Amino acid sequence: MGLAKRVIPTLLVRGQNLVKGIRFDSWRVVGHPMQAARIHAARCVDELIILDISATPEGRGPDFAMVEKLSECGFTPLTVGGGVRSIEDVRRLLRAGADKVAIGTAAYAVPDLVFDCAEYFGNQCIVLAIDVMGGNTVMTHCGKHGYNHSPIYTAEWAAKHGAGEILLTSIDREGTLQGYDLELIRCVTQAVDIPVIAHGGAGTYEHMRQAIEAGADAVAAGAMFQFTDQTPRGAVEYLAAHGVETRIPA
Repeated sequence: MGLAKRVIPTLLVRGQNLVKGIRFDSWRVVGHPMQAARIHAARCVDELIILDISATPEGRGPDFAMVEKLSECGFTPLTVGGGVRSIEDVRRLLRAGADKVAIGTAAYAVPDLVFDCAEYFGNQCIVLAIDVMGGNTVMTHCGKHGYNHSPIYTAEWAAKHGAGEILLTSIDREGTLQGYDLELIRCVTQAVDIPVIAHGGAGTYEHMRQAIEAGADAVAAGAMFQFTDQTPRGAVEYLAAHGVETRIPA
């Protein structure tokens, strides 16, 4: 029996608000992160991904106080990203209650950052965020700037430099509910032997099954759980009914 596939709600935070957009744009307020975190914790979800989408554009670091408050909502493992620029940022996030830290823009600007963080804290808690536009262009700065390497090269680089996991986001699909970029998932998962979280585009349970069949070790979703009646529990039950090993909460 293999490892259970994870279903992970994604919370996008700007300031004190929970927001959602389409293709990294048109952000609108949809609630409060604390309330959403409490609901998901009560539902015993596998994990939560919390991304501060305003930290990098504003040139600031993570909101450590917010992470500490969110970590008090329950025992759900937290992956936190946004504004992470140094080993000290990672250290403070882990102390604030994060179980894993997602590093995006800074990893491309300071190539040794991922390696150094993995050496200090262990690769199990370091996640490289790879945001992809057009199927083959890695973007930084919340989708504003291009990076001169393909998703496959970037994923291979991440695995070689100590990342324990990859958060693979299709910018083109993000917030659309139209399904994941399955070809992107196939290409990246075939290139590396570390877990890959598929993110961007989930609209149905079937989309999640397709992403897992394409090679994803976990599936993350934001709009799907925010704007439809579908739930993380419904997702894991659907996947289990279709032969996917999952963890169904008691």
